[in-house]
Amino acid sequence: MAIRIGLIGAGVMGAEHARILTTALSGVQLSAVSDPDAERVARIVETCQGARGFADPVELIRDITVDAVIVASPDQTHCNLVLACLDIEKPVLCEKPLSPSVEECLTVIGREQALARRIVTVGYMRRFDPGYIEMKQRLDQGELGAALVMHCIHRNVAAPSFTTAQMLITNSAVHEIDIARFVLSQEVSQVSVLTPRKSRLSNVQDPQIMLLEMDDGVVVDAEIFVNAQYGYDVSAELVCEKGTIALHPPNDVRWKHSARESYALPSDWRARFTLAYRAELQAWVDALPRGAGVGASAWDGYVATAVATAALKSLASGRPTEVKLASRPALYG
Repeated sequence: MAIRIGLIGAGVMGAEHARILTTALSGVQLSAVSDPDAERVARIVETCQGARGFADPVELIRDITVDAVIVASPDQTHCNLVLACLDIEKPVLCEKPLSPSVEECLTVIGREQALARRIVTVGYMRRFDPGYIEMKQRLDQGELGAALVMHCIHRNVAAPSFTTAQMLITNSAVHEIDIARFVLSQEVSQVSVLTPRKSRLSNVQDPQIMLLEMDDGVVVDAEIFVNAQYGYDVSAELVCEKGTIALHPPNDVRWKHSARESYALPSDWRARFTLAYRAELQAWVDALPRGAGVGASAWDGYVATAVATAALKSLASGRPTEVKLASRPALYG
């Protein structure tokens, strides 16, 4: 029998989840959708046979025809919706961030810890990207020696008009925070945010350079540039003692003409990480019958928010900021 998924949030992210659930996965059915915008809900319900619309997201969570929940609503709603899932021990995949608040993240961790099993998965999908997975595997194999430096690039075509300087950290750089922890298997001890000359095509401080100092001395530099104009470009290079590991994002076609070789860049995250999103959702669905946790945990969601909070302090002060984490519960390994 197919696992019945309830989707909360029918914006761009939610609509992409709906598309993947209904066209690219096995053993799953989109059974319910909730969003304050009734037209968004109607569009998804129309294309997903058997799905029902809900005005109240908590009603969707509690509905007996929903086996598990995906939360893709605005960031500030995430914590309360995840807690509603924990109240009835219903598995939930929450898009990042788990919460913008460190305190709320710790509340979720406390509630999940009391259940003594993982209920919450946080949608840091890069952990399922083939390139980052191979980067981690090659590092762990040891043939290149220890990691020394990790270079990250995160560029968007153009940011929405409501983007703030802080959102470059909380909405974009959090992915670099999580994937650096995943690849290096280390926590962040200190974070600094540098502010180069501002692009004249941006209304906020853009780009920004985030420096993460890891517990074992590795330094991660991440360029966050959300008005880069030319395309969506996310890549990374890991410099090790005996060599390097660099990502080359997939391109289906390259062409040669007029003494040039070219390839197309994606316009946003959907094309660049389509394999990662599909793999993340399929792994989550496959693990549900076993009650197993996959992907980023509530603890990982908390750490990303804690590091981002320290980065915001560095952005405001211009000084490095120490990252202080709570003790890691045994539930999270």
